[in-house]
Amino acid sequence: MWLSLATLNGVTTVNDFSAHVAAVEARAGYQKPAAFALGVATIAPSGKVLDTAYSSVNRDENFGAAAIFADAVGHLAGTATYRLDDAQLQQILAAFAAFHGDGKVHPNIDAARTAQTIANLPAGLNGTRVAVVAFIGDLADKPADAHDVYLRLHLLSHRKVMPHGASLDGAFGLLNNVVWTNLGPFDPDGFDARRTELRALGHEVRVHSIDKFPRMTDYVIPSGVRIADADRVRLGAHLAEGTTVMHEGFCNFNAGTLGTSMVEGRISAGVVVGKDSDIGGGASIMGTLSGGGKEVISIGERCLIGANGGIGISLGDDCIVEAGCYVTGGTKILLPDGQVVRGRDLNGAFNLLFRRNSQTGAIEAVANKAAWTGLNSVLHKN
Repeated sequence: MWLSLATLNGVTTVNDFSAHVAAVEARAGYQKPAAFALGVATIAPSGKVLDTAYSSVNRDENFGAAAIFADAVGHLAGTATYRLDDAQLQQILAAFAAFHGDGKVHPNIDAARTAQTIANLPAGLNGTRVAVVAFIGDLADKPADAHDVYLRLHLLSHRKVMPHGASLDGAFGLLNNVVWTNLGPFDPDGFDARRTELRALGHEVRVHSIDKFPRMTDYVIPSGVRIADADRVRLGAHLAEGTTVMHEGFCNFNAGTLGTSMVEGRISAGVVVGKDSDIGGGASIMGTLSGGGKEVISIGERCLIGANGGIGISLGDDCIVEAGCYVTGGTKILLPDGQVVRGRDLNGAFNLLFRRNSQTGAIEAVANKAAWTGLNSVLHKN
């Protein structure tokens, strides 16, 4: 472990802090991380990581805090996570002494204080709490472990990275299946017996889901959005300001909206929806996970997918898919000149109306001259 300059000399002024950071950054091999955060993880008695919560996440910013965290754990470069003991947390807080009580908001310092408080508490109902710090050297790096995956999911939901802006390769294999309850996350192994014990102690136990991904709203509340049913938005969803997700709407991780949008249907994993677009009630969009494919499905700006409609191809701007019409890559589509093409041939095309001919049953693609006037702006003043 590094012999900290903060420990040797003390850090009492802003200039001392700056000198400390400069000394850490001057170490041979040190590289500023692309992203980092300090948080608290829940560890089951079995040793499984149940979750990791980060109150503040950093992407290409706050490199002074990154250097302080790295100094405490001996990190130089690359993607890695570390569990912090009380001595390391005290060292981190001592390094920030110049900023204590200055009346300003310091999210990374607050995260360290919170982690120290929580990590020193007795074991909870579902396990122990430990402080962790995670560094991502390059967003293209594969996640190192569950703590790292949680950092990337937080980055997405905090809108620090766009969908597909950070690698999530292997994420499913790194996350554990978890019983998500009103009392926090629990290990599924032995949960029935544990629930009986908790009820005997007077606790009301309600199971929300059994999954590898929690609800976004239990960890991140993005500004300027409305979510009618929190169960239907996973951590790692990217919801732009002005987005409304109605009761039957759904948004998966590594997917979401890029601007004001109405979501009454399903945004599957990997899907990106452009601003001023409407995903109608019961509508669905094929995700990259459904068939194991790598094709990213995107929807342009000012698009409408009608109720119970859907797509398996990308749409350019100003497109409409008629209610009940589902267009996949293999769908045979009739063009106005009589030519028949497959859906994939129109992938990403602009200004099209996809409809099913009510007389012949053929799916047609014609120039979009529909009278859809776009989103109701009053509904998106969130």
